[in-house]
Amino acid sequence: MTELAISTRVNSTFEETVESTRKALSEQGFGILTEIDMQSTLKAKIDADIERYVILGACNPRLAKAAIDTDRQVGLLLPCNVVVRSDGSDTIVEAMNPQLMVGLSAAPGLADVADEATALLQAAIAALDGANSPS
Repeated sequence: MTELAISTRVNSTFEETVESTRKALSEQGFGILTEIDMQSTLKAKIDADIERYVILGACNPRLAKAAIDTDRQVGLLLPCNVVVRSDGSDTIVEAMNPQLMVGLSAAPGLADVADEATALLQAAIAALDGANSPS
């Protein structure tokens, strides 16, 4: 079974981790199309309290184009969601595993796109391990 996420746990503040995540994604060719503050949204809409939790909608335009060229319905899985969330004194960063697309569509060529997207997201997540080390 394909893992749902590519993830890491860092010992850094939430704000620093969100900023480091944006930078690491940018360095791998991803832009942030959307940002959802789940903590604020859930508090405002249903008066629910959760930990600090942000969803970044990351997109690598070249890979997004290649993916939808193989199967137009793959757009339902875009952008790649990256979650930054508090967990005690640590912060967790999780990126949706692009390999999930391959399990949902048999379109020729999609596996190659997913492999490249996976490698780029893994590199971004791996960069956070060093960037968020305590000083």
